[in-house]
Amino acid sequence: MKLYSSYGSVESKYALFFSYDYNHILTKSCSHFSSALEKKMIFKRSLFFDKKEIIKLYLLTILHFFKEKVFMDWSKFTTLSEPQMNSIWNFNCKDPFSFLGIHPLETDKGIKTAIRTYQPQAAFIHGESLKGSMEFDFIKVADTGFFEAVLDIEYEPFLYKLHIKQFDGCTYTITDPYAFTPVLSEYDQYLIAVGTHYELYRKMGANIIEHQDVIGVQFAVWAPNAKHVAVVGNFNTWDGRRHPMRMLGSSGIWEIFIPHLTENELYRFEIHGPDGSLHTKIDPLAKFSEVRPSTASITIHLDGYEWNDKLYMDTHYATRIFGSPMNIYEVHAGSWKRDPSNPERFLDWDELADQLIPYLKEMNYTHVEFMPIAEHPLDESWGYQVTGYFSPTSRYGTPDQFRRFVDLCHQNEIGVILDWVPAHFPKDAHALGRFDGTACYEHADPRQGEHPHWGTFIFNLGRKEVSNFLISNAMYWLREFHCDGLRVDAVASMLYLDYGKEAGGWVPNKDGGNINYETMEFLKHLNSIMGKLTPHAILIAEESTSFPCITRPPERGGLGFHYKWNMGWMNDFLSYIEHEPVHRKYHHNKLTFSMIYAYSENFIQVFSHDEVVHGKGSMLAKMPGDHWQKFANLRLTYAFMYAHPGKKLNFMGNDFGQFREWNEKQSLDWHLLSWESHGKLHGMVRILNEVYKKESALWEIDHHQDGFEWIWCDDADNSIVSFVRKDAHGNQILCVFNFTPVPRSSYRIGAPSPGIWKEIFNSDAALFGGSNLGNLGQVSTQDIHWQNKPWSFEIQLPPLAAVYFKLNR
Repeated sequence: MKLYSSYGSVESKYALFFSYDYNHILTKSCSHFSSALEKKMIFKRSLFFDKKEIIKLYLLTILHFFKEKVFMDWSKFTTLSEPQMNSIWNFNCKDPFSFLGIHPLETDKGIKTAIRTYQPQAAFIHGESLKGSMEFDFIKVADTGFFEAVLDIEYEPFLYKLHIKQFDGCTYTITDPYAFTPVLSEYDQYLIAVGTHYELYRKMGANIIEHQDVIGVQFAVWAPNAKHVAVVGNFNTWDGRRHPMRMLGSSGIWEIFIPHLTENELYRFEIHGPDGSLHTKIDPLAKFSEVRPSTASITIHLDGYEWNDKLYMDTHYATRIFGSPMNIYEVHAGSWKRDPSNPERFLDWDELADQLIPYLKEMNYTHVEFMPIAEHPLDESWGYQVTGYFSPTSRYGTPDQFRRFVDLCHQNEIGVILDWVPAHFPKDAHALGRFDGTACYEHADPRQGEHPHWGTFIFNLGRKEVSNFLISNAMYWLREFHCDGLRVDAVASMLYLDYGKEAGGWVPNKDGGNINYETMEFLKHLNSIMGKLTPHAILIAEESTSFPCITRPPERGGLGFHYKWNMGWMNDFLSYIEHEPVHRKYHHNKLTFSMIYAYSENFIQVFSHDEVVHGKGSMLAKMPGDHWQKFANLRLTYAFMYAHPGKKLNFMGNDFGQFREWNEKQSLDWHLLSWESHGKLHGMVRILNEVYKKESALWEIDHHQDGFEWIWCDDADNSIVSFVRKDAHGNQILCVFNFTPVPRSSYRIGAPSPGIWKEIFNSDAALFGGSNLGNLGQVSTQDIHWQNKPWSFEIQLPPLAAVYFKLNR
């Protein structure tokens, strides 16, 4: 069936208008036309039309102004009102769906059907129902860019296609987005408003869905103070007039469903702020992005990857990590290795899976932790200035490639932890800052909303939509990518209102103090919901102060983290080991002080990336002495860390003694493994990891005081300490450390239990590059009271070395 609009065909209605001599009429009329108002109208429209179109519009305005009878007033050819049209022209429309699309029209013949579309690029439009049972033509409403078809049928909504012919003769067909109902429900809007929509990423951003039996992309963005929002992309020639979005009630959420779009469409949001300013922004919830320096967001399927890690996901839970070994290899994915044939090219996730996973297995690591892999524009930021929180950076491939990497890690019994940055975000104009022309994600007051030293914005965590954005982001990485944990960056900067700020440059809390109560509530909420929705995952705090109860559960007044980086121990130990051995006895307390607070939190002992950059020198470079002593000191350092209570983390390159500081722009110096000293150090770390994983006394109860006992911590003159590590089943490992280059012959050690103690590790072994001074495999206790213990034995204690003995039961 072919239906024409009640106004007749486009060609007949415009025959009179198109027959006029524009130049003649324009010349005749312009002498009478000098209104600034009309000139302003023409200037605005001139942004959208070529010269001929401007003349047409100018002529129409003149004819309307003088009420010439050359052509009928366009208002008689449409049910659209001038304010409705102006709202589109002036980018001041919050609900284009209220008059665009298909609508009931009250006539003297009953309720009929009106279909309206705004297509400023079109010369002619023909309509057709999606089922092909109906055709109709549109009237072009003068040169307004609007088209309308009034159908002489009783109103009943249906979906339809628009066959569009442009002025340049190009033709194409679209299904009108303005015929579709909203995707987000009122319940979705409620959950977002109260901050509990934990799958926000499935309803916001760009999601490929089926809606009203049509496949397409639903776009949704939060811009509460905008007066107009449109989605632009390669599918509409980046024309902000083509797909204006609607705000859903007073939610601040703008939405549109564009049918028949699918993967790999580039897009952004064009936002007009309350003052009329234009902001072109990437999608805060984009699932994929262009490779820097390009910044457009990219549509991509969220679902579809088939996981093969069910056994791992079912058996590895955060609550079980406390009684399990955990030695983490910290990695910057872009500089672990580069393509040897093209050092500028990053390895993708598939290549990293082929090379990094076997390395992790060979070196006996239990987990890999990646510095931030969310999208970021600047390589030098290492990922800590995030612009795409839901977008795995395209530097290393697609989201499914990253999923495959995690999947393969799990199949090889390796957990994956990600660095996560909810503390701040950069001021890049295309990203979150001043998103709709106002402070949406950040505080408006710079004393609350900016880090003066970092040049970044601070999240306004008191705003439910903002905290919901971040909590759902955490759920996204843990649920959609099966990641095993998040290490939260810069927690101290979140907890203290005056962090990095001068007096008068910050706003106290309601009690006049410097603690950020909103951050505390956010972290408690996050940790609480993780326990319910992602029980397999852990949360780690990088917190550099003595803020209490970081790892206490929220129900017991804590923030709920599973672990905290032990920054105090790290700083004390590195300060100690950098001293020449002859001076170490004067700083002996730096070796022992950590045990005073060792059980106040669940700690991870770390030598992280922050310790090998910005002039701090590599781990090897920190060590004093000649070449041999440097390596001996480094072997001793790692042995002490692994014996100390707490889980372990070591940064890439540390494990083979890289000479230079880490540089994110180039691969690690893997060629050093061919050098004997580096190769043997690397071998020692592999064996040390193996010993650590095998011996439950080193990890089973390392967060409880029953798992540790000092043998002797007061031998400062000799710079020697000794202690015992225990598990819950009576297994004991006695560890002795000599921090001087002087070998100690017949050095007596107190023993907590009688019997034979087997030497299971010696950092001075020739295999590791040491002097090979040892104890012939074992020692036996004597009934000699020593160091407050009823038994003791004598050992050969190597120089700058650690020796572990295990009680033979």
